[in-house]
Amino acid sequence: MNKATSTSVLQSVVEEKEKEERGTEAGSSESPLPLPLPPPASASMQRSSSRPQLDVSGAEIQGSSEDRNPTILLPNQSDDISHLAVDIGGSLIKLVYFSRHAEPPAGVEGCRAKCRSKDNERIASRRRYPILGGRLHFVKFETSKLNDCLNFIKSKKLHSGQNLHQWVIKESNNGEPIIKATGGGAYKFADIFKERLGVTFDKEDEMDCLVAGANFLLKAIRHEAFTHMEGHKEFFQIDQTDLFPYLLCNIGSGVSMIKVDGDGKFQRVSGTNVGGGTFWGLGRLLTKCKSFDEILELSQGGDNRAVDMLVGDIYGGLDYSKIGLSASTIASSFGKVVSENKDLADYRREDIALSLLRMISYNIGQIAYLNALRYGLKRIFFGGFFIRGHAYTMDTISFAVHFWSKGEAQAMFLRHEGFLGALGAFMSYDKHGLSDWTANQFVERFPMGAPYAGGKIHGPPIRDLNEKISWMEKFVQKGIEITAPVPMASPGTTGLGGFERPSSREGLLRSDSSAALNVGVLHLVPSLEPFPLLADPKRYEPNTVDLGDPNELQYWFTTLSAHLPDLVDKAVASEGGTDDAKRRGDAFARAFCAHLARENEASLAVLPDLLMELDSMDEEKRLLALIEGVLAANIFDWGSRACVELYHKGTIIEIYRMSRKKMHRPWRVDDFDKFKERMLGSEKGKPRPHKRALLFVDNSGADIVLGMLPLTRELLRCGTEVVLVANSLPALNDVTASELPDIVAEAAKHCDIIRKAAEAGGLIVDAMVNPQEKDAHNVSSVPPLMVVENGCGSPCLDFRQVSSEVAAIAKDADLIILEGMGRSLHTNYNARFKCEALKLAMVKNQRLAEKIVNGNIYDCICRYEPAI
Repeated sequence: MNKATSTSVLQSVVEEKEKEERGTEAGSSESPLPLPLPPPASASMQRSSSRPQLDVSGAEIQGSSEDRNPTILLPNQSDDISHLAVDIGGSLIKLVYFSRHAEPPAGVEGCRAKCRSKDNERIASRRRYPILGGRLHFVKFETSKLNDCLNFIKSKKLHSGQNLHQWVIKESNNGEPIIKATGGGAYKFADIFKERLGVTFDKEDEMDCLVAGANFLLKAIRHEAFTHMEGHKEFFQIDQTDLFPYLLCNIGSGVSMIKVDGDGKFQRVSGTNVGGGTFWGLGRLLTKCKSFDEILELSQGGDNRAVDMLVGDIYGGLDYSKIGLSASTIASSFGKVVSENKDLADYRREDIALSLLRMISYNIGQIAYLNALRYGLKRIFFGGFFIRGHAYTMDTISFAVHFWSKGEAQAMFLRHEGFLGALGAFMSYDKHGLSDWTANQFVERFPMGAPYAGGKIHGPPIRDLNEKISWMEKFVQKGIEITAPVPMASPGTTGLGGFERPSSREGLLRSDSSAALNVGVLHLVPSLEPFPLLADPKRYEPNTVDLGDPNELQYWFTTLSAHLPDLVDKAVASEGGTDDAKRRGDAFARAFCAHLARENEASLAVLPDLLMELDSMDEEKRLLALIEGVLAANIFDWGSRACVELYHKGTIIEIYRMSRKKMHRPWRVDDFDKFKERMLGSEKGKPRPHKRALLFVDNSGADIVLGMLPLTRELLRCGTEVVLVANSLPALNDVTASELPDIVAEAAKHCDIIRKAAEAGGLIVDAMVNPQEKDAHNVSSVPPLMVVENGCGSPCLDFRQVSSEVAAIAKDADLIILEGMGRSLHTNYNARFKCEALKLAMVKNQRLAEKIVNGNIYDCICRYEPAI
């Protein structure tokens, strides 16, 4: 067989590309890249009727037409989108509010941000379905600062719905807006809210809200629950089938113990009046601190041996070994104060705060375990704002549960610990649809700027790139601190039942570094759904490499960091290499455009020769040539540092020669013969063609034009519907769904099969033919070719979150093809599907080649897996 089949045409690609680059250097001008064609309006996907829908009939711009982001009035929107709920406790007020858009930017940077958002808006406007998502925000205020809370609600118009495209919340019989409220303060402060904001509280039962909020978080939010023992934090994704029963210990001003048996099935089994309010009240009296957080911070420098009576104090420094108590065990909290002739002023405030914290935490932990023991529960979730992500508080509670249960029970904590009631109240609104969503439809995003709490921004904002780089360096360092254990002291310090505690030396007893990052904004993205063809969605793990391994994390972080300057260089070069382009090198949203256009044009120029050569072969040779073409063309990848270095040297011919050399079989993973038998059959006969194939494509240029489009054409020729699945947003040189219609339209000029399939799929319309006179038989004789976006903007692919289009159109698919290193090696190499799967890639990273396939860089992967 002639090894120069499809790959030989890459020589022409190289020549065309080099000629064009020489022409550009000589001063040839480039025409701007035309805007991509919008996806077809056909084949709209059905949505669950339980979810809020948009009625855009009669939509109009409201306000000044000169406004960059004018409000859109939807006069016929029928669904009430309720978007504010409050939980008013004795110590804190918690708000959960829903918004359909990001926080409005302000100032000069805000104007720039608005400008930068135009590209995203333009992309979104071409989607064939609306993005119905939004954001859940979490804000807290001290109850004593009620006015701050009221001003915050009023400033954002959360009580009137005026900032959410004219969706309004429910109204009472007298026309006043109604918002959901829970907690004792919903009764105490109802009149003040009515007087100041003109709203009426629809009061929800506090226990109902706590349970509803906890159940929602444990089901819908990834890594919501975690353990914290001896400074080590470990997150867990709870299996919904194994969630119930559990004990919910909510630590607010007081403490409630709730046994939860299911959704809406619970009972309060116990509680205690010694809780967060006790700690705050006694702490304020004893330490003169003004806030809860101030007392917690003060406790970090404490040593409770100065005020607590230990077993060793009673037994002359010895253990009470007969009953298993060490000398460091606390015999009596604050007990040492009794035997000393000192006044309050003689004791360090830090020691008092720590002793108080330990006394209350141990007490709560023990009561919680005794209730769990009574009802046979092994799992205890602790919530409420008493914890606040404070490492030592969590350690103390965990130690207590572990000690009294002899290791049989486990204390678990919730990242949104303080917002259970407010979130549960929000969940009680009708038609919000939140209970229908799964964990895969929520994305939690954390702010990279200054932290926001209590209606205020704390700390200066990031002003320029240098500060952002400095901030990122600090962020990475903090990330290392978070994953490292909290430093512990040597034995000899006090603890319940012999527990050792963090050292009292300054700086070592601290709050968890991740506390400030524990709660982000929940972005509800209803267009993202689990891929329905996963064989085992619950056990599916997209990542092939475990980044939890410190060595792997360090390697890939270093690799990505080292690769970034190369991408910036390409962005600058695409703008002509001018000084101005260099200054704008950090903001290259579409700076790859010129490069991609040249690669697409060069590849399309030689596509007819490739198709002609393929058509001259018999079926078996053609199929092999097509797979070779996909593998060879996959070398043109800006995501690989090795390949980018070749680009930098300008030796594109080397890319081709190396790619062609690697086409000799057997490949490192070579299931081609299995795939050939499925496609072409054996002596027993020819198999039926696939009904529908989803092709998850990778790069622009030669990859899509000379690799995947010829394979697409062959599947269409066999009678298979083909759906090209591409990124929703740009990533490196990956082709996007908005770019594909243009590429397909150009390819259709050289191939009747692609043209007819694209017309059948609504991608192109033949302007030269009257639709009424068009030969319907000619169009229908070829299966449709369609394009959908995958819902992400990454070189990798997570099948737990794909667009609703992909999820809907996949239900009739019996073949998926994953192309490229990111989609089939970095992720999904071990994934199994209910349909047949073909994974094609050239390995362009030596470490990955060694780790996954025990091979070398530029080895090829052709992995075929039958349906499960």
